[in-house]
Amino acid sequence: MIKAYMAAFSTLYEGEDIEVRYSLIQDCQVIKEESVYLEYMKPAVVGVNALLILLRKLEAYKQETIVITINDGALNEIIRGTNTTQNGEVIKLASRIKKELSKFNRVSFLNVTNKDRTVLAEWKKVLGI
Repeated sequence: MIKAYMAAFSTLYEGEDIEVRYSLIQDCQVIKEESVYLEYMKPAVVGVNALLILLRKLEAYKQETIVITINDGALNEIIRGTNTTQNGEVIKLASRIKKELSKFNRVSFLNVTNKDRTVLAEWKKVLGI
């Protein structure tokens, strides 16, 4: 089983970089940890783009069971299909996520927003937040 932890940090100011951090863990061993910096984008699409980056990194593990831990309520709604946004860019990226997720055998998401404090603490520790 692969455990993936992901966070995306957007800024409120145009022109500043966006950081995407992720960590992949298999059998209690870190197999990949990285911070990726992206050009400025609208905050509404930061989490979705971060997930697309992570899914590209996980392609080598398509046959594994993967649990992705996030801390993003809006992204969680997009993944579950309960988001009611009218933002065309978000809707377009949401369809790309569904297409990418269909390539994997077993992927589940754990959103640590308003969850057990120990799970949130683990997410923070793994990502160095």
